[in-house]
Amino acid sequence: MTKTPERPPDGENARTHDIGRLSAFKSVFIWSALLAVLMAIGAYLTVRLFLFFLADYPWYEKFAAFFLLGAEIFIMLHGFGYFLNVLRVLRSKEQKPVEPLPALSSFPWVAIVVSSYKEPLPILRDTLTCFYNLTYPRKRIYFLDDTRYGLPAWEPQAAETYRDQVDRLCKKLGVNLCRRHWRGAKAGMINDFLAFLDGHPPEGFRCQSFDGLGNPGQESYIVVFDADMNPLPDFVEPLLARMEANERLAFIQTPQYYTNFESNRVAMASGLQQAVFYEYICEGKSLKQAMFCCGTNVIIRREALRDVGGFDESSVTEDFATSLKFHIRNWQSAYLNGVTAFGLGPEDLGGYFRQQFRWSLGTVGMFRSVIGHFIRNPFKLSANKWWEYFLSCTHYFIGLILAITIICPALFLLFDIPSYYAKPEIYALFYSPYIILTLSLFGWSMSQRHYKLRDITTGVVLQAICFPVYIKASVLALLGVHGTFGVTPKGETPSLPLWTLWPQIGLAVLSFGAIVWGGLRLYYEGVPALALSVNMLWCSYHFLILSAILYFNHPLESPHYETSS
Repeated sequence: MTKTPERPPDGENARTHDIGRLSAFKSVFIWSALLAVLMAIGAYLTVRLFLFFLADYPWYEKFAAFFLLGAEIFIMLHGFGYFLNVLRVLRSKEQKPVEPLPALSSFPWVAIVVSSYKEPLPILRDTLTCFYNLTYPRKRIYFLDDTRYGLPAWEPQAAETYRDQVDRLCKKLGVNLCRRHWRGAKAGMINDFLAFLDGHPPEGFRCQSFDGLGNPGQESYIVVFDADMNPLPDFVEPLLARMEANERLAFIQTPQYYTNFESNRVAMASGLQQAVFYEYICEGKSLKQAMFCCGTNVIIRREALRDVGGFDESSVTEDFATSLKFHIRNWQSAYLNGVTAFGLGPEDLGGYFRQQFRWSLGTVGMFRSVIGHFIRNPFKLSANKWWEYFLSCTHYFIGLILAITIICPALFLLFDIPSYYAKPEIYALFYSPYIILTLSLFGWSMSQRHYKLRDITTGVVLQAICFPVYIKASVLALLGVHGTFGVTPKGETPSLPLWTLWPQIGLAVLSFGAIVWGGLRLYYEGVPALALSVNMLWCSYHFLILSAILYFNHPLESPHYETSS
């Protein structure tokens, strides 16, 4: 019996068929590349461990080699984690076509919330206006004014003027205005607000109703924004439809997009740095129910917050800490990749460094908590979730890793330490395949999301010159220092004094001096010529990256907002 050939798909089915075949090809490609990367990692680490344990090096060589080996293992683990997420995303698109958005069968009340600390009035006006323009019908808008008006450094008349302007703005737009006795920064403010919704506000909490919608407390969900994040009009509906379709979904996170992207070099590079995170990493985490809350542009189920006792006030990254509580309590999380809100990125190095310090302090600070939970109950979360939390909690150790990789080539050129660098053939045979594969795969993966390699490199360089901030935050976090919450300033565009950038400038000088010394050695000694040349290239590469500190330490080209109203 002859089998009748199947009709080729037509129309929309044909396009779906072609997309499926393309995704399948990409999945095979990434699988092959990932296996090649694994083989390269295995071969390289085998050789490195052999040299570390068996080579006859003096103690100071072993000391340097230990840190270098640890840095290389860190880079390889995190690189492998990134490519695993890329693979998850591609396989998901291959195996499961895009599901239609579930229809909203009911319209529960939603609280639109922004907590603000002394934000410029023009920013607040734009944000609250965007809240007002949201198309979802059953919403109540709350402005949580957490500004500390009684601080001695603030001139009383200026503080009173600012307070009156906030009052008038909220009344004009019909936005409910809440204030309280200050404690616990943003997490404390939202927790006090949740207690207010539950009918037992803490002492000193006051909320003026300007929307005329009756008694608060009916809200089943809260949507949280930072004060500089402006949602698109249809922000709520697609997220709420997904939340209503899954009663165990604690929150859905959406990405951040900066509107000062083109007018400011720091904001542009910062946005491109975040693009790496908000593309494959977030999507991959979401597929394994390991996505964490980023604190803004997120919808959260109020019942889930009650279940975990509200936001974690012990961390300056309360969103990340609370996410672990959700997952420990078997709540689910999700990520929706699409521009749903826009805002402002840091506009100068000072603002960027403060933002990164807070993020790294809170994230690394969770490392001890994650390890503690894992030791006490390793089966509470799946292996994939523990793996993703481990990667997230250790990400900001990249500061120390970068410092090690910058210093080692310079030490070899100046003092022949570590002497392992005298064997560049090992790099050529084992490390080079890993570098070539991972860089090619990374560039290809981001090109699939329409990012140019040059653009992504800009974000990577900005992160690299932030290494002293990451080191300081990591050390303090491991020592148990919690720090204090600080907002990222807007409209302030001063250059930082060069003396405050001494770590970056100092290592740039070290790299340049090592290049000169290596050149002299190459000219007068001649051996080991290949090792000297390779390490001079590494130092040149590091010098160029570190020199970018002067490029980014530049005032705002075209101010997005004035600080005065």
